[in-house]
Amino acid sequence: MNIISENLMQAAMIQAESAAKRGEVPVGCVIVDGTSGEIISKASNRTEEWGDPTAHAEMLAIREATTKAGSARLSDCDLYVTLEPCPMCAAAISFARIRRVYFGAYDPKSGGVDHGARIFEQPTCHHKPEVYGGINETACGEILKDFFKDRR
Repeated sequence: MNIISENLMQAAMIQAESAAKRGEVPVGCVIVDGTSGEIISKASNRTEEWGDPTAHAEMLAIREATTKAGSARLSDCDLYVTLEPCPMCAAAISFARIRRVYFGAYDPKSGGVDHGARIFEQPTCHHKPEVYGGINETACGEILKDFFKDRR
């Protein structure tokens, strides 16, 4: 992984930490312009705060990015998220035609990319992005472990 990817995952981790401070499951996401590397949207989970089960970091970042782009397609964009996307988020990533997905910690219980539904491997999947998992996996996992340790 290069220094740019590491910095972008760090930006997603900052978002995850802000979610933890609000009592949300600490998942953070940034979407970047794949050409310039500029962050065009960033978000963290807000499901509890908003009472909205779809308010996952990826969904919020996609909504912000598509609004800024003025298009439902983000084909020149890359998404960085601290946890393997769930099936809902993976489907949204596919519909948005995001070019690449970089995720931190794997999610054997609720993941939808390398685990569970494996959305991008389904024959009905509209678009399969390039996927790179395990980016800063230990650090991303620690944010989650610390959050749940304090609650159990």
